Amino acid sequence: MEQDEKKKLSENIKNIRHRILVMSNKGGVGKSTVAVNLSLGLVRKGKRVGLLDVDVHGPSIPKMLGLEQMALVGGAGKIQPVAYTTNLKVVSMGFLLKDNESPVIWRGPLKMGAIRQFLEEVDWGELDYLIIDSPPGTGDEPLSIAQLIKDIDGVIVVTTPQEVALLDSRKAVNFARQLKVPVLGIVENMSGFVCPHCGKKTDLFKTGGGEKAAQEMKVSFLGRVPFEPEIVSSGDEGKPFAWEQEESAAGGVFGRMVDQIIEVLQSKEVSKVKGGD
Repeated sequence: MEQDEKKKLSENIKNIRHRILVMSNKGGVGKSTVAVNLSLGLVRKGKRVGLLDVDVHGPSIPKMLGLEQMALVGGAGKIQPVAYTTNLKVVSMGFLLKDNESPVIWRGPLKMGAIRQFLEEVDWGELDYLIIDSPPGTGDEPLSIAQLIKDIDGVIVVTTPQEVALLDSRKAVNFARQLKVPVLGIVENMSGFVCPHCGKKTDLFKTGGGEKAAQEMKVSFLGRVPFEPEIVSSGDEGKPFAWEQEESAAGGVFGRMVDQIIEVLQSKEVSKVKGGD
């Protein structure tokens, strides 16, 4: 039975070209914000994207995309994802809860079962990218993803600049390395606040720490996302920042991150082809 399940899962996601896990070892660093805005940044580049929210206990993706009233439905023998745009399919535990205040009181095996079902039974179709938003930490959910998807293209680690968060980002990088999953890079979120009135920049949580951690861990640094009040309000209003305000400073950072990710993964594909020759 276990072999049959592996085959079923592999068959269901075989048409997903790239699989990326977004994670952090510490909560409150804006990991879901990064996952949502990177997903929509890829859509802007004409990519077909799936966004899988595996935060079983605190799913926030539906809220951030303004999809709170949506639900997963069955069809053609599979679970149909919720469409945000033509090229963005979304799946989250939040679509299965009766209301926003209902807690999910599950142990590890139940969580892994739900994640497996999302991968095995959702009609993902053909995608260029599957972005997987994981809850904080290196426990059940990211471990389940690493065990279920054997060919993850890479992990993106999100951190904030202060030293406490950076210590946790190093743990996330080491988690990926121990599981032999490539690290695509570190994102430094909430990196400086620029006053909308006077233009002065204030480093609320210091700055440059994410880049320093990337250098020390010998992984790529994907960029600094400045702290902008509009990012917070856009998430609360279900109007993703990179989609609504592409020309802003933060929107530009997300755009450059997307370009880096596309370039890196295209280079890996070329290397595989040459290696095969």
